[in-house]
Amino acid sequence: VQLQASGGGSVQPGGSLRLSCAASGSSFRGNVMGWYRQAPGNEREWVATITGAGATNYADSVKGRFTISRDIAKNTVYLQMNSLKSEDTAIYYCMGSRGTNYWGKGTLVTVSS
Repeated sequence: VQLQASGGGSVQPGGSLRLSCAASGSSFRGNVMGWYRQAPGNEREWVATITGAGATNYADSVKGRFTISRDIAKNTVYLQMNSLKSEDTAIYYCMGSRGTNYWGKGTLVTVSS
């Protein structure tokens, strides 16, 4: 099972980015997928998750600014990030849960003026 995250980059505060995470080797249909992030010097923290039925949950720090979605047919989960702040700077990791948690390698998001 592999999870490949993409879409990271550098953006100014207030800007937007869309992250994608494509899963291969196994279908996550019906399973929880999500995004976590790790800022320099910090622990990895949960950002958002989406269930197989499409129910979503968000960390308070991103609620109202980030939107998680998924394309089951493509086995892909997305994270639309709007109104980005400098404190959103981190490596973003996607996760798929299928008995155990599978992790992608991460994609770097830098928010800076």
